[in-house]
Amino acid sequence: MKATTFHVLPVLFLFLGLLALPGDVANAIIQDDGESPERPMDRRLEQQARLAVQRGLEHLKLKQNSDGSWTDKIGRKVHYEYRGHVGKHVGVTSLACIAFLANGSLPGRGRYGEQVEKGLDFILRKVQTNGFISTSESRMYSHAFATLFLAEIYGMTGMDRVKERLKRAVGLIVKAQNDSGGWRYQPGADDADMSITVCQVMALRAAHNAGIHVPKVVIDSAIRYVRDSYDPESGGFMYQHEVGPTGRVQRSRTTFALTAAGVTALYGAGVYNDITLDRGLAYLMRHRPGRYEASGNFDYYYGIYYATQAAFQRGGNYWSVWHREVWRDLLRLQNPDGSWQDLVGSNYATAMACIILEIPYQYLPIFER
Repeated sequence: MKATTFHVLPVLFLFLGLLALPGDVANAIIQDDGESPERPMDRRLEQQARLAVQRGLEHLKLKQNSDGSWTDKIGRKVHYEYRGHVGKHVGVTSLACIAFLANGSLPGRGRYGEQVEKGLDFILRKVQTNGFISTSESRMYSHAFATLFLAEIYGMTGMDRVKERLKRAVGLIVKAQNDSGGWRYQPGADDADMSITVCQVMALRAAHNAGIHVPKVVIDSAIRYVRDSYDPESGGFMYQHEVGPTGRVQRSRTTFALTAAGVTALYGAGVYNDITLDRGLAYLMRHRPGRYEASGNFDYYYGIYYATQAAFQRGGNYWSVWHREVWRDLLRLQNPDGSWQDLVGSNYATAMACIILEIPYQYLPIFER
């Protein structure tokens, strides 16, 4: 694979916000990029991001509970309104610990080794007999992030006390996959959606990387579900899809976050050459939300988290444009105390923002191609 040069004209159009031909600009960046593995960074912006990450991690350190957990809203959206209760959060605890791992710490080792150790103990205590990692009625989102955390820990340390619980957690994901090939809020649900499916796929990818057996049929079925969720009209990925009585796929909405999930799920499942990837990446470039959309948007950090993973996998010119825009937004969104904020809470948003900024560090196997 050859390195490519940074082409000024399409990038200039994007930066100036000349949106008359947004599809042409996005497609030009994709087509220019080829298959370049290079991921060039703006060095000054990278230094600023490292300082922001340190401030964010220090904030998370201060917010950890004595039992190793972090607290935020646990709940769900109902008619696009976020409803939930504040409690000790399995998913947020896992994401906070992943943020520390992505900065180079391990349980008992590194600058945040103590925090990772305590967080790990909390998560291990929440692994149920059937493998479900849950507390305070948390659901499959949190289970997947907790499984991802355990898989990264096991892959980097080989800790025996993690292995058995990780295998149970993976087993639950495998059993929870429904006939469509996807996953939903609770194990055993008949339907599926893209936002939850990507979390399970990435958890399974991390477990596979760590040496835990994941049946090939599970991954093949997930790939089929994601591909079936692609909308050729928009180039994005749908929230859900259903096959009607005539055999036609009934379309649902496509969004930035869902498309980020679809592209990253395919990458996570080992698909690197597919027309839906290029069109999905172009969709993400066209629809990237600005920082002004973050405060009231439940999906902002979630979408940017997966979209940045996709951009990093793509590399080359696409990554050059992407990280400049996203990094600047995230730096401006950081609060004076080092935190970020969204509808779930500051611990969730701070962990997500830190992980997004840490992806280029490549301390975590899940971020490697």
